[in-house]
Amino acid sequence: MHVEQGLLPRRIVVKVGTSTLTRDTGSLNLHNMDHLARVLSDLKGMGHEIVLVSSGAIAIGTRKLRLEQRPDELRGKQAVAAVGQCMMMHVYDKLFSEYNRTVAQILLTGEDVDAPVRSAHLHNTFEALLELGVIPVVNENDSVSSAEIETGKCKVLGDNDTLSAIVARLCGADLLILLSDIDGLYDADPRTHPDARLIHRVDAITPQLRAMAGGTGTWRGTGGMVTKLNAAQVAMDAGIDMVIANGQNMEAIYDIVSGRDVGTRFAAPAGAKGGN
Repeated sequence: MHVEQGLLPRRIVVKVGTSTLTRDTGSLNLHNMDHLARVLSDLKGMGHEIVLVSSGAIAIGTRKLRLEQRPDELRGKQAVAAVGQCMMMHVYDKLFSEYNRTVAQILLTGEDVDAPVRSAHLHNTFEALLELGVIPVVNENDSVSSAEIETGKCKVLGDNDTLSAIVARLCGADLLILLSDIDGLYDADPRTHPDARLIHRVDAITPQLRAMAGGTGTWRGTGGMVTKLNAAQVAMDAGIDMVIANGQNMEAIYDIVSGRDVGTRFAAPAGAKGGN
């Protein structure tokens, strides 16, 4: 539902990108992962319900198998994703356990969220896990789905930004936070325009706003600002606020949850009907 001023979000979906989880070499950024686990565990202790959408399986698997670069063929990408997902969940389980939290793995395909019966089962699974105090860790099931790996094969998902918004809608979340390698939405690409200005609040996704969006981000991830705007549209239509912020500053999550001016907030219409 839309978060009014003075009302803290109860259910929060946090999406973290590959560039936040890994280093330039492709190895895990354990500092960021531990910090993320600590902050989310603390928020859980404050009474919030947390769902984590995590990218990184292909990059982590590529590094784990000591490959020089990501495989070119789909079958190779799906194989390294299977290896990377296993390692990623092992690390998350270990880190969250240090803060006395239990995590669960949920891997999704487009069909899972598109088919009404399967979507209903998913909703019930999320509800049961959250009732049990578990933090679900969600990713697209790259080993059986080509939606993210080969963009355009599936119109439902296609990237973890969109996936996180769909998960937020499915869970009836109050807030969606996208942690990226940039501070938010700028009026120009800050990597090529030093004078670019950060836009702190967006009330509607306009054609002009979409025109500002560039291409994809780093080689480790598949998402760019275009996918984030698509995610924002899904979230706002569902009555959910979405915030884009820099994943290098995990402490900022506290400020975002409390409604402070961090990154770019895509504010859902006050009258929008939420899932909660």
